[in-house]
Amino acid sequence: MHPIRQIIEACDRAITAQDFDTLMTYYADDAALVVKPGMIARGKEDIRRAFVAIADYFQGQLHVEQGEMQIVEGGGDALVLMETVLRFPDGHGSLIETTRRATYVFRQSPDGNWLCTVDNSYGTTLLDGETP
Repeated sequence: MHPIRQIIEACDRAITAQDFDTLMTYYADDAALVVKPGMIARGKEDIRRAFVAIADYFQGQLHVEQGEMQIVEGGGDALVLMETVLRFPDGHGSLIETTRRATYVFRQSPDGNWLCTVDNSYGTTLLDGETP
């Protein structure tokens, strides 16, 4: 299994558990997170705040996991194309499940570890100009 897949799975567990300290260990200091179309958090401090706000929005009941994934490495970077599966309550006692085709960028540090530099769970739907 590619180390980036392991990192993404660890991030999913941290998001679901609301363990934001662990989550931030997988982000570069200069990373960017697409919170929603038109809203980007930059830097670990802002990204952490964004994840706390997202957890609050979903009342701590957001569950994240991954489906299909392709990783393309080049020049010390990796482009990740994958399905992100989100489950959350609909406010009426049922669960909503939605799948996004996400895009992420990771940078390999000199010590060989991979850190996320761009986190875009919306993927190319950003081009649509609407929030999916």
